[in-house]
Amino acid sequence: QVQLVESGGGLVQPGGSLRLSCAASGSIFSISSMGWYRQAPGKERELVAGITSGGSTSYTDSVKGRFTISRDNAKNTMSLQMSSLKPEDTAVYYCNANVLPISDRSYAIFWGQGTQVTVVA
Repeated sequence: QVQLVESGGGLVQPGGSLRLSCAASGSIFSISSMGWYRQAPGKERELVAGITSGGSTSYTDSVKGRFTISRDNAKNTMSLQMSSLKPEDTAVYYCNANVLPISDRSYAIFWGQGTQVTVVA
């Protein structure tokens, strides 16, 4: 089976930095796109940043210039470097990946369990 595990969340002051990591493991043949989503209380889950297997990236407008997404295809890991953090960045951040499992013919979406990021003075 395939699983995604996030790490790196925690408490940080406004203007601070935090780096989130996501590790994919299990019977994985390949991973195409990956991304980071977040969900704050009372709000819809939103796509924060995405990255293709080739390294092309995209960001939601609110984090452009502050967040950087990256991945290591050899290790099946992904990171989100967050800088100049704001209170409105507070949310549970989820790792998402489009995975082709070994012996399967189709890709499937997998989610991590989420990691809490809290930005407060």
